[in-house]
Amino acid sequence: MNGSSRTQCVQWSRTWLLKCRNPREKCSVQKIRHDLRLSETVSPFGVGAIVDIRGESLIAPDTSWWDRRTAPEIHCDRLVDQLIQPGRPRPVLRQAPAHAGVAGQDTASLPYWRFPAWRFCERCLKLSKLTTIEKGHFKNRCSCGGALVPMRYVAVCKTGSHIQDIPWFMWAHRGYDKGVSDEVRVCRSYKELRFVRANSRGEGLASLRVVCDGCGRSRSLADLMGEGALHRDGIRCDGRQPWEPAESVSSACEADLTAVQRGATGNYIAERVSALDIPEEKSRSEEVSDQVRAHDYFARLVDDNGGPKSEMIAGWIAEELGVTPEDVLAVVLADSNERGDTGVRRLKDGEWAAFVKKTESGKDTELSDFVVDGWLVNSSTRGPEDLTSLLVGGGQVHRVREVRALRGFRRHDPGAAFISADLGQDPRRRPVFPSIELFGEGIFLQFDEFALRAWEQLPDVRARAQVLIDRRDRLDWARSRLDTPEPRLIALHTIAHLLIRRLAFASGYSSAALQERIYASTERSEGMAGILVYTAAGDAQGTLGGLVRLGGPEALIPLLVAALDDADVCSNDPVCIESDRQGAFQLNLSACHGCALVSETSCEFGNRLLDRQLVLGGSEVTGLLAGVLPAIRGGLQSL
Repeated sequence: MNGSSRTQCVQWSRTWLLKCRNPREKCSVQKIRHDLRLSETVSPFGVGAIVDIRGESLIAPDTSWWDRRTAPEIHCDRLVDQLIQPGRPRPVLRQAPAHAGVAGQDTASLPYWRFPAWRFCERCLKLSKLTTIEKGHFKNRCSCGGALVPMRYVAVCKTGSHIQDIPWFMWAHRGYDKGVSDEVRVCRSYKELRFVRANSRGEGLASLRVVCDGCGRSRSLADLMGEGALHRDGIRCDGRQPWEPAESVSSACEADLTAVQRGATGNYIAERVSALDIPEEKSRSEEVSDQVRAHDYFARLVDDNGGPKSEMIAGWIAEELGVTPEDVLAVVLADSNERGDTGVRRLKDGEWAAFVKKTESGKDTELSDFVVDGWLVNSSTRGPEDLTSLLVGGGQVHRVREVRALRGFRRHDPGAAFISADLGQDPRRRPVFPSIELFGEGIFLQFDEFALRAWEQLPDVRARAQVLIDRRDRLDWARSRLDTPEPRLIALHTIAHLLIRRLAFASGYSSAALQERIYASTERSEGMAGILVYTAAGDAQGTLGGLVRLGGPEALIPLLVAALDDADVCSNDPVCIESDRQGAFQLNLSACHGCALVSETSCEFGNRLLDRQLVLGGSEVTGLLAGVLPAIRGGLQSL
């Protein structure tokens, strides 16, 4: 753990939080401190996430609990613009307080809530919410001296993204079996609950039981499973997060609860957004759009709303600006059909324009946080013709600053309600989003727009991509969170994955340390077609030079060929190459862990929208780079 990249994780009890709603207030209750890596406060242990640390289970409350005096502000206007919420002030990005060396009692820290509150003693098996206090200090031990272990199951709301403790005493005394007697119903032996394992009942949940010594009631954890199991026992959703007080609930949540394991990945589905800190550049299409919107006749064109005069007015504007009437009408259509992901696309538009400018500029002599040595493919560039003809150029990204922010999270299902990272109730207070700034290096590749457009027009290519387009459109959450899987997006995304897997052997970085950023769109007249593979870290690891030295054409083109050769045969072939329904929600075609998947933290789309056939070709599909490997192998055979 890097000493300069640590933040204090302070564990507070429920009683302390209710008495001291303002974290700045002084309280006599002793705090329990732990250390986390600074980057973990955004991912994977950000707001709403459950943290297992030193045998304890904690959950991170929203940023309204942060002490803003100790959380430094991070500046990135491009990112802040995309986080603005209607009716609320402009948000602010803040980084968790960090420290180096040994922390003291007065070291700035973040609050974390103990969750779940129910724990059992590993020695006497007693199950309760109690915490031992010894000489004024909290101890994670039972009165018998045994360590307290958090219960492994919690209750998650199916659609509201709420999470809560399972009320084990209430649950143990409910049910519809013969063991529910009048004595069990009126039992009040709250301190007589135990969590035991019955070896005589075999393995699995049937062997784990909650037992009440007061009334003799015993119930198996297998009763937790099944549709509506908690609902039948009268257990309802609290309608809030564990750190929120009960009075914060304005309306009851009617959704059913389901019992899940505390560490299940579906309990926390974070939504993060990131931006590269680059000088703003505008593409040609954006400049044209701004000119069209500034024209005196544009308001009349909008008012006509596709009426009989639209084409005539568009022709007037086009003639004065030197563009086509179709370009003018496209601006009106784009303004009227803004999609939810416009902000992310706008971020990429500016980044793409900046990278293209750097690629054409050659050696970069600027002293800034965005330094790229660009190069263009020419007649002297060595490599297979089928590959170099598709490339325009690239760039060795010596330095790039990235800012990552946590917007919020969902639970249980990608389509569940979205919970913001700041749940503060004061509408005048600026929302705070947990953020971190990272510095790193990378490799940029720009593909030829005309070659890609010609390839995308092939019927077999369009039909192959349409399979993923249809599946994405059937999923509500995917339509808002995944880009439209055009042929170029699928192909370039897959190439980026193949390159990451090969760079793990050549760059000195692990594949999990590498990130991708895909620039692929046909919505602009000039289009976007490129990939950025980079690494960014809060310390020196992200700037060691392992990627930059491989970013020149003399090293990068052979690396691309090697990546294609690695993916030509998968260990799961022929099943993988012949498949058209793999991955989560069947949003992958011919792609699996043996050939194309990488760490999910490295992928923009969570290891979705991948297909080897659109890159290497198949029996019925023309791959974008299908001719590269046969040309090389044919040349070797002729020697």
